[in-house]
Amino acid sequence: MIKNLVIVESPAKAKTIEKFLGDEFIVKSSYGHVRDLEKKNNGVEIENNFKPLYKVPADKKNVVKDLKKFAEDAEVVWLASDEDREGEAIAWHLKEVLKLKDDKIKRIIFHEITKNAILNAIKNPRNIDYNLVEAQQARRILDRLVGFKLSPVLWRKVKPSLSAGRVQSVAVRLIVEREREIDGFKPESKYRVVAEFIGNNSNGKKNIFKAELNKRFDSQKEAEDFLNSCVDADFIIDSLEKKPVKKSPAAPFTTSTLQQEASRKLRFSVARTMRVAQSLYEAGHITYMRTDSVNLSDFALNAAKDEIIKRNGKEYSHTRQYKTKSSSAQEAHEAIRPSYFEKESINGTPDEQALYELIWKRAIASQMSDAEIERTTVKIVLSNRDEYFTAKGEVIKFDGFLNVYLESTDDENGDSESEGILPPLNKGEKLNFQKINAVERFSRPAPRYTEASLVKKLEELGIGRPSTYAPTISTIQKRGYVVKEERPGVEREYGSLSLSPEGKIVSERLKEITGAEKGKLYPSDIAMLVNDFLLEYFPKILDYKFTAHVEKELDDIAEGKLDWHAMLDEFYHPFNDQVEHTLETSERVSGERILGIDPKTKKQVSVRMARFGPVAQLTDLDDPEAKPEYAGLRSGQKLEQITLEEALELFKLPRTVGDYDGEEVVAAIGRFGPYLRYKGKFYSLGNDYDPHTIQIDDAIHVIEEKMKKDAEKIIKVFEEDENYQIQNGRWGAFLKAGKKNIPIPKDREPSSLTYEECLELEKNYTPGRKRKSKKS
Repeated sequence: MIKNLVIVESPAKAKTIEKFLGDEFIVKSSYGHVRDLEKKNNGVEIENNFKPLYKVPADKKNVVKDLKKFAEDAEVVWLASDEDREGEAIAWHLKEVLKLKDDKIKRIIFHEITKNAILNAIKNPRNIDYNLVEAQQARRILDRLVGFKLSPVLWRKVKPSLSAGRVQSVAVRLIVEREREIDGFKPESKYRVVAEFIGNNSNGKKNIFKAELNKRFDSQKEAEDFLNSCVDADFIIDSLEKKPVKKSPAAPFTTSTLQQEASRKLRFSVARTMRVAQSLYEAGHITYMRTDSVNLSDFALNAAKDEIIKRNGKEYSHTRQYKTKSSSAQEAHEAIRPSYFEKESINGTPDEQALYELIWKRAIASQMSDAEIERTTVKIVLSNRDEYFTAKGEVIKFDGFLNVYLESTDDENGDSESEGILPPLNKGEKLNFQKINAVERFSRPAPRYTEASLVKKLEELGIGRPSTYAPTISTIQKRGYVVKEERPGVEREYGSLSLSPEGKIVSERLKEITGAEKGKLYPSDIAMLVNDFLLEYFPKILDYKFTAHVEKELDDIAEGKLDWHAMLDEFYHPFNDQVEHTLETSERVSGERILGIDPKTKKQVSVRMARFGPVAQLTDLDDPEAKPEYAGLRSGQKLEQITLEEALELFKLPRTVGDYDGEEVVAAIGRFGPYLRYKGKFYSLGNDYDPHTIQIDDAIHVIEEKMKKDAEKIIKVFEEDENYQIQNGRWGAFLKAGKKNIPIPKDREPSSLTYEECLELEKNYTPGRKRKSKKS
């Protein structure tokens, strides 16, 4: 007889908890089994279909059956899934599938996996919170309703295999609208003037400091006129203001701020951050990582205080309790923090160590004293002009929390001068300059979203919750609506004027790279089409306020203020009517644009969305029977913006790059992207080379590298029949017999196999049943 059975989601979590409990407890993993939802009769019903959230080992396939046996033998079953709504739903699902009676189960929750937290949870069990369960069920059903209903509409009206989602489609809308804002942006240029003045430091040595003019000039002539006036001007310090400033630390991490800061400081994707945070939580290193609260428990506040005083001294300690700005935050939860403040670092993978250090620093800094800074602002006037220069500097008088941590920002405006230390200066002092520069600077559009800034925007709009940010961003990329990539900038000229102390002005036209992007989110052409279609026919689904309102209603269900059936009923009927109306009345969309006529062939040139992506098309309007010619768009080209000239360039493929060993090398674009064709074989160019511009030397390099890899792949070729080869594969050596890939017994040395033995292997080979690939 088992006295106590504790069920958690993951093996890692089970292993950590097991260390803190005595022999009277057995801890088992359910591998996060949840009850899935399936479409039935054009609607959605809850089915008894369990699926694992974690990978289940081959020897654990009967996990539910095994849990039933353990549960039957146990006196008490402790359901210890996570504290959020999904965790509550898992606890309820387990109760149902294991057929557990209410008097036999106890629900326990904890914010961290430590001995004190686990033992305290066992002392204070509760019942399953059915409000939380219903809120989670409502979310899943609502999301499936939108997905099951909208996706078939997109298949018929836009393109097969597309998908839509309640939150994902809104996230895509944000990215599409930002891209169009950037596309429509017209940069304006102004001349920014910065002077380098000469001061003297305390030991009499020259100290150069920068000051910026309070005005920017619209033209080069205005900037040049100003510099000419500076030749005879006196530069006098009109005012010098010293002001004490206090800088306070940021609050400890919530899910979204952790995702944002890990992106900025560690270059982690949102999914990577959550994957690493999950492993840190399950190992007992940090508190629960899905939270929108900035609260810290009294235990945490005291532990942080003790550690700060021990490390830095009493003057560095300042206990704070933060309040979240989000009205939907669950303040009963706790911010993300280390389980043990005395552990500044941990053992683990490099990712785990880096993320833990970030969490530790942020949490400890939140309980440290303000930094005390003396900020100096100097106003420097000209004797013959109304404009004036401003120099700013700051000195840290007491570093406080800056001793440990400083929050990063998403600010991409690189124009501002950093505030360094100014030399000793006095009001009325006359200054000399080393040089004055007037440089043409251009206005910038709003920046493209990164994963981190998209999370921030979703949170600001009240769309999604801590548990949904990472899946949403992963989904829109997997579905092909959004790509995250680096793109090179373009060269741009700008004007530069420089005035020397001798009164000489040097005018130059310089070049810079602008628009280079790294790790930004770009919408695909299909995202543009789908977004426009949904906005036209389902504006409510894509409305930011409506999506945020749904999140508020789910919160109300979780608090017992709203009936989930009523909420779903109110949504479903008008939504379903709109689906039927759209299927009946809307036209199929392809985003087709007529660009003009090809001067050479007199054929019509157009672009549209085809089955495998955006294409340019040449159509002979005089011969309806003639088949159109097609060419795929290049990376970075858009259906909405491509010009006639750019489209005609696409039809220059396939092109002959040159000769290699007497054979022609041809570059082209196919269904799977750009490639080279040589001696009847194909060599992918990936994103490394452009098939329109690749030269023969680079083409030979691509071909030889592929030949080298193929040669390393082949272990043995049989003279009797070259179609029989022993090759190295991803899962080890195998026999390639024509089109068949036959595994080699593990007790055989692959290179020792004879041709006759290979024939025998082929004869006895029974192909396994192929797995059906998951539809995206």
